[in-house]
Amino acid sequence: MDSPIFEVPAPPGPHHVETEESVRQDLAAAYRLIAYFGMTDTVYTHLSARLPGPGNRFLVNPYGLLFEEITASSLVEVDADGEPAQATSWPVNPAGFVIHSAIHMGRPDAHCVMHTHTLAGMTVAAQQGGLLPLNQISMEFIDQVAIHEYEGVADDDNLSERNRLVRDLGQANHCMILRNHGLLTVGATVAEAFYWMYYLEQACQIQITSQSTGVPLAMPSEAVQRRTAAQFTQGADHGWLVWQAMRRKLDREQPDYRS
Repeated sequence: MDSPIFEVPAPPGPHHVETEESVRQDLAAAYRLIAYFGMTDTVYTHLSARLPGPGNRFLVNPYGLLFEEITASSLVEVDADGEPAQATSWPVNPAGFVIHSAIHMGRPDAHCVMHTHTLAGMTVAAQQGGLLPLNQISMEFIDQVAIHEYEGVADDDNLSERNRLVRDLGQANHCMILRNHGLLTVGATVAEAFYWMYYLEQACQIQITSQSTGVPLAMPSEAVQRRTAAQFTQGADHGWLVWQAMRRKLDREQPDYRS
C-alpha cells in the first residue's frame, strides 16, 4: 500500500495577513498539542495569541476547561487587561493573563505567548545554573533563553513586574525561564512559539534526566557550543514544518479542535 503524499503549504510571506479563523484554529491546535505532550497544569497556565486587526485584541482559554477540551470557537477574545471582549458563558482569569499582557504589549513581534508549569521546566527553573548545554537540542537555546527572577504570583497587585518581565525577556529572545515558576516562549506565529516550547521542554527533560544519573556530565567546549548554536540558525523555518506535521496529526486524531 502506497504511503499518503502530503503537500506541505509554503510558509507565509512577509505580507501575509492572518484571519481570526486561522488564528483561532492554530491556537486551539496548540492547546490540544500541549495537552497531548503532557505539558498541562490542569486548568492553569495559558497560551495566548493576538488577533489581526486594529486595537489590542487577544485570544485566551476560558477558565475551567482542560486544554484537551479547547476548540477554536471556545477561545475567548480579551482586551489588554484580560477582560472579556465578547459574550462568554465561561469565566476568564484576568490575573492569569498578567504575564501574557505584559509580553504582548512590550514585544510587538510576540503575537503568540505560551506559558507552562511542567515538572521538567519547573525543576530547571529551580536550578541556579539554568539551562545547560548538555545536548544538541539544548545548544539551540544558547543566547535564546532569558531569566526572570521570582516575585510571587503574578497579578494586578504587582503591576511593576510587567516592566521587568519585558526587560528581562529582551527584544530578541524567544524563551524565558521564570525562576521558581516555569517556562515561557514567544513567537511571531503560534507555530513558532510552539516550536520553541516543545524543544525547550525537551531540553529541560534531558537536563534533569542526565542529572538524575549521578554521574559527571559531559559538556562540549564553548567553541563547539557556539558553532552548534549558529548551525541551528541556518535555514531555520521557525517551526513551520513541525507545525504542519502536528496539524495533520490533530486533523487525523482530534479534528474537533477546529470547531
